[in-house]
Amino acid sequence: MTAEEASYGADEIQVLEGLEAVRKRPGMYIGSTGPAGLHHLVYEVVDNAVDEAMAGHCTRIDVALLADGGCEVRDDGRGIPVDPHPNYENMSAAEVVLTVLHAGGKFGGGGYKVSGGLHGVGVSVVNALSKRVEVEIDREGRRWALSFTDGGVLEQSLHDIGASPVGSDGEPCTGTTVRFWPDPNVFDEVDFRAATLTERLQMMAFLNAGLRILFTDQRRHSAHLDEEVGDGSAGAIEYHFPGGIRDFVDHLNSTKESLFSDVGYIHESGDDGAGGSMEMEVAFQWNTGYHSDGLHSFANGINTIEGGMHEEGFKKALTNTVNRYAREHNHLKEKESNLQGEDIREGLTAIISVRLSEPQFEGQTKGKLGNVPMRSMVERATNEHLAIWLEEHPSEAKRVLTKAVQAARAREAARSAREATRRRSVLDGAGLPGKLTDCSNKDPRSSELYIVEGNSAGGSAKDARDPASMAILPIRGKILNVERARPDRMLANTEIQALISAIGAGIGEEFDETKLRYHKIIIMCDADVDGSHIRTLLLTFFFRQMKATVEGGHVYIAQPPLYSTEVGRNKIYLKDDPAKEAFLREHPKHSNDFQRLKGLGEMDAEELWETTMDPARRTLLQVSVEQAAIADEVFSILMGENVESRKHFIQSNASDVRFLDI
Repeated sequence: MTAEEASYGADEIQVLEGLEAVRKRPGMYIGSTGPAGLHHLVYEVVDNAVDEAMAGHCTRIDVALLADGGCEVRDDGRGIPVDPHPNYENMSAAEVVLTVLHAGGKFGGGGYKVSGGLHGVGVSVVNALSKRVEVEIDREGRRWALSFTDGGVLEQSLHDIGASPVGSDGEPCTGTTVRFWPDPNVFDEVDFRAATLTERLQMMAFLNAGLRILFTDQRRHSAHLDEEVGDGSAGAIEYHFPGGIRDFVDHLNSTKESLFSDVGYIHESGDDGAGGSMEMEVAFQWNTGYHSDGLHSFANGINTIEGGMHEEGFKKALTNTVNRYAREHNHLKEKESNLQGEDIREGLTAIISVRLSEPQFEGQTKGKLGNVPMRSMVERATNEHLAIWLEEHPSEAKRVLTKAVQAARAREAARSAREATRRRSVLDGAGLPGKLTDCSNKDPRSSELYIVEGNSAGGSAKDARDPASMAILPIRGKILNVERARPDRMLANTEIQALISAIGAGIGEEFDETKLRYHKIIIMCDADVDGSHIRTLLLTFFFRQMKATVEGGHVYIAQPPLYSTEVGRNKIYLKDDPAKEAFLREHPKHSNDFQRLKGLGEMDAEELWETTMDPARRTLLQVSVEQAAIADEVFSILMGENVESRKHFIQSNASDVRFLDI
């Protein structure tokens, strides 16, 4: 055993507070008791194993969805310490980790130099919200086990169950196995979605070069996972990327047309000036796309969706270095203005991944990194290494500069188009589109904008609405696919002009969330193929041009019902076929007389209000983005030029179509 391994003992498990109230207020710890919270349990356990990998002690993680509804996570790390805890009489360190909130090896002890979460917080919360938890630990040649029931009640205390199995190297295996079964009394549903988990597992493998993650779905309805990979485990999907974030960039750009084949890479490590360690790596490649939102950042494996110091340092250095290179190599004329950051970032796919011993995250969601020394390191390293990369890749640099100059010209054209639109609005005496029927309420927090498919549905919606709080904007046909259009062409589109004017907060880099005229933007389309296409086009527009509306939870999808039926004198509306089937299970003696509802345009105002717009009865689906890189990939596949990628995506996700989210 190495000195570092020996130093990871019971005295490294430091306790901050107890485990009270987790079951009473689960949302405080996992966000919700819906599907997102359910899958968060898996992430918490996997993240602990990933922290072992970041510490250099784990090379493989196996995640399995069990046939009986449970989940098993196995790693080959050091194993949770099993010796008695010095601060808890008659309790092993492993039992403390499983039962005490904020107990772990990441609070200033020597257990971990770098970690994403707080070791012990996740697994103790998982224990609190599960009907059963089983843990096996291989450590120092012995296998130990303990188990819990009913949200953390100790069933069997830690006990030795024999010798650890021997690995291929002849040495005893080490590691931790956690099996848990979510409590159906806590969660709305306890059926895991394989695609949701594999997206996250794939991302963790990208961020940890060389880490091998295997996923197996042992449930009968997932028999389609029949490929044999890795060690030959039937039904396993393996994620293993020796190139790490370089492979990540290559993967994200696989659905796009890259400007060149190489993926640039920058790596640097150092200290933070206060005794802590810092490490950064950046991978980058440009494609022919028109968007400047392909930059994704991570800190200790956590997706920093709000950016932070590492992003600021990279953006500043990227802009300065490319402009300096452009001047020195005459890609910009003497009288031409410098390229702006958004020009240079158009078509850029980049991953920034940093690791540091004392991360400072702003907010409970850990969405923004606040460590100032990391900004300095990333900026300095990018300035130095990007300049070298540009000099060593002159043909690639020329393509990047040519694209950036074209982007600058398009930006100027788009600015002119916006100014012309503003001038017309002033001359017309109003800044809002003529087809908008606005609400009388001027408080954005209690105002809603319904974007309605078609003029006829728009007419019904105007008659049905609450005029105080509901504004109606009908759009005609399918709006422009902004995934394939430059900003100047996009701004020339009449329907998009109307959207931008009505929402009132600008677009792209200029978007200002504080200027939103409505805090609920509701997309209301028919439940047919055309309606789905229009809805996807609108979502693409919001994600690419007004991403803050999605990240801020302002975008919703109305869900008009497909069926109606009568129970006694009451009319019942049912959203879709699963809702109809559930209704029949609850009412087995029902006469089975269901009316298929007409499209929105064929509904009268009263029916549209009752089914889709009445706040007391309507169902709205809030659009959210948990992993921006995954959403970026999905939109590129669905709305981009690559037909084969789109076909493969649809075929792969067909079985999960009712769960598909952005």
